[in-house]
Amino acid sequence: MINRRRLNFLFLNIGHFFDHLFILIYATVAALALQTEFDRSYSELIVYATPMFVAFGAFALPAGWLADRWSRRGMLTVFFLGTGFTAVLTSMAASPLQITLGLFFIGVFASIYHPVGITMVVESHRQRTGMALGINGVWGNMGVAFAAVLTGALIDFADWRAAFLVPGVLAVATGAAYALFCARDPLVVPVDAPASSKREAATLSLDRTTLTRVFAIIALTTTLGSLIFQSITVSLPKVLDERLAGFATSATEIGAWAFIVLAVASLAQIAIGHMVDRYSIRTVFAAVAGLQVPVCLVFIGISGVPVLIGSLVFMLLVFGQIPINDALLSRITTSEYRSRIYGVKFVLSFAVSACAIPLVAFLHGTTGFDGLFAVMAVTAAIIWIAVMALPRMRASAA
Repeated sequence: MINRRRLNFLFLNIGHFFDHLFILIYATVAALALQTEFDRSYSELIVYATPMFVAFGAFALPAGWLADRWSRRGMLTVFFLGTGFTAVLTSMAASPLQITLGLFFIGVFASIYHPVGITMVVESHRQRTGMALGINGVWGNMGVAFAAVLTGALIDFADWRAAFLVPGVLAVATGAAYALFCARDPLVVPVDAPASSKREAATLSLDRTTLTRVFAIIALTTTLGSLIFQSITVSLPKVLDERLAGFATSATEIGAWAFIVLAVASLAQIAIGHMVDRYSIRTVFAAVAGLQVPVCLVFIGISGVPVLIGSLVFMLLVFGQIPINDALLSRITTSEYRSRIYGVKFVLSFAVSACAIPLVAFLHGTTGFDGLFAVMAVTAAIIWIAVMALPRMRASAA
């Protein structure tokens, strides 16, 4: 039973990996391959991803509702199969319009994972939620990292279509394996059932005024944090392409450097997850958000090797922030409504993420990436101010 529980957690982690991988394949494709094929600029091409990110956010709430009403594991199976099939279809696109349509449906199916998968992680790890979210977050961030290096390599050794085709086939195969796993032992992890009274005892009890304030702060920091996260992860391949100069000259090299930065930075989530299990979330959150401001400002005007160092430090902070809001929500929500609450959270998160695409396109075409980093510095400062209004909530209070 223990091994099957671990296998279930492995499937959840693989799902998070695929989710971020599929969402960011096009960012590298647009930066390194399509400009020649469709004779359009990066600023024009990156906008085609906007419908995908809109769908990624808009469909999170109905996905969470269906998971609570029907089956979380069933929805996770739909996620694997749906994203895989639509990625394969996108690889067959013959025009920008067809690519946009394919990306939209990738966003629809990819929206399932966060309200469903994160809830399943929380439900099965109530005693060490922060650490479980941190591990699961590393897998998601590795998806971000592999999106750059895998796409760059496939572009060099095949073409941009292979960047969608290969992961699509792998996701379909994983979905079939997960469906078989659930069919053989449908009760392996009771995430579809109400949590036990022992588990629910770990939920914090807050008065109405404080609870409202916490939810408002979560909503604000989630939306603004998502704007920073999506802006930097979408633009990082192009930032490295422009600012590494002769240091990286091929799609594979640029993708490899992006992979190294993102892969190393992803480990921050384990450290932060460990900290939120033991210390005040407010203190940890304030430190992570506050340090982003000077790092963003340092980026303005630099090039060469310092860009790699700055990218690594900045991504450590950006990735480290991800599990904090999820851990906080897990402490103030109950199992019955958790998928829907996470659904609302991710609707806010990814709806704002969609705004990052036209923002990156506009700023790159007018001020270059210096303007983008200035905007992210201001955004991080607002997050820090909001976090300082949080009540102190230690893990021991749960």
